[in-house]
Amino acid sequence: MRTSRMRGSLRTRICAKLGEKSALQYKKLGDSDLVISEITFGTMTFGEQNTEKEAHGMLSYAFERGINALDTAEAYPIPMSKETQGKTDLFIGSWLKSQPRDKVILATKVCGYSERSSYIRDNAKVLRVDTANIKESVEKSLKRLGTDYIDLLQIHWPDRYVALFGEFSYDPAKWRSSVPFVEQLRAFQELIEEGKVRYIGVSNETSYGVMEFVHAARVEGLPKIVSIQNSYSLLVRCRFEVDLVEVCHPNNCNIGLLAYSPLGAGSLTGKYIDSNSEPARKGRLNLFPGYMERYNKSVAREATIEYLELAKKHGLTAVQLALGFVRDRPFVTSSIIGATSVEQLKEDIDAFLITERPLPPEVMADIENLFKRYKDPAIL
Repeated sequence: MRTSRMRGSLRTRICAKLGEKSALQYKKLGDSDLVISEITFGTMTFGEQNTEKEAHGMLSYAFERGINALDTAEAYPIPMSKETQGKTDLFIGSWLKSQPRDKVILATKVCGYSERSSYIRDNAKVLRVDTANIKESVEKSLKRLGTDYIDLLQIHWPDRYVALFGEFSYDPAKWRSSVPFVEQLRAFQELIEEGKVRYIGVSNETSYGVMEFVHAARVEGLPKIVSIQNSYSLLVRCRFEVDLVEVCHPNNCNIGLLAYSPLGAGSLTGKYIDSNSEPARKGRLNLFPGYMERYNKSVAREATIEYLELAKKHGLTAVQLALGFVRDRPFVTSSIIGATSVEQLKEDIDAFLITERPLPPEVMADIENLFKRYKDPAIL
C-alpha cells in the first residue's frame, strides 16, 4: 500500500508540472564567461541522416525553446567518411547567416590522432594535435561555418593513446609518443590571440590528461581548458564519477562537463528492445552496423530493460528518467542532445522541463540499487 501511494504521489507531482510553464536553466562553463543552457544541441547527424532543411528546422526549434549552444566537429557527420565530412558545418553555417551570431555559443572539435582520416587535412598522412593540424582545422571550420570565431574549440580525442569508445582498460603496450601538452596549448593561445577562438576544452579525456593540461597552462602561462566533453549516462558512469568529478570540481580545476550520449546512443529510450520495431530499424545502431554496438550487448541490454521498468514504476517515461538523471548531477554543466527530427527534439527538451527537479529520492534510490548490479555495462 505504501509503495502504491508513493507511485501515485510521484505521478501527481509530475503531471502537475505538465501544465506549468518552465524554462531551461543556464550555467557558467568552467572558468569562462560562457553562460550555457543545460541542453546543448548535438548535430552529428546533419549531412548523413538529416537534410539541410531538416537541420535548419531543428536548429531553429532548439533555439526557440531556449537552447543557446550547439556542438559540431570537423569530423561530422558520424559515421565519418570522406564523402560527407564537413557537411554538418555547412548546414550550420547556412543557418547561422540568419541568426544573431552573439546569441549562439558555437562549439566545435579538432580531430585527435588518426591514421584513417587523413582526407581531413590537405597534406597529412596522419592526423595529430600539433600546431599545423590545429590551425588548418580551425581555418577550415571557420570557412565552413561562415563565422570569424569559435566560442569553444575542443580536442575531439587525445593525441596520445588512451582507452576510447567503450574500451575498458589502458593497454600499456599501445603507448606512443605524442605532441607535448605545452605545444598543443601554445597553438590554441595563438588562435585565441588572433581572435579566432574564445575558449578551449577537451573531449574523451582522462584525469591524467586534464591535470597535464591544467598544469602546463599554470606553469607556462597558457590558456586553461574550461570544459570536458565525455560520455555520461545511466549506462556509462564510472569513467567520470571515480576521479574526474574530483579533478573537475569548482574548487579544484573548475572544468565543466558537457555530457554526451546521455541517452546511451538512443538505447535508453527503449527503442532497440524490440529489434523488429520501426524505431529500432531506423535507429543508428542498426543503420550503421558496428556503430556503438556496446550499447546493444547483452549486459547493456539487460540493464536497459531494468531501467525501463524502473521508469515505469515511478510514472516516468524512459527519456524522462535518463535525461533527468544526467540533468540533476551537480557536476554536469550541459547535456548534449542529438535528434533526427523535431519530434524527437521536442520530447527531449520537454523531459528536462516537465520532469520533477531534482528527481525524487525514491527514484534515485532505485537507480543506485540498479547501479550496484550494472556498473557501466556499456564498457566492454
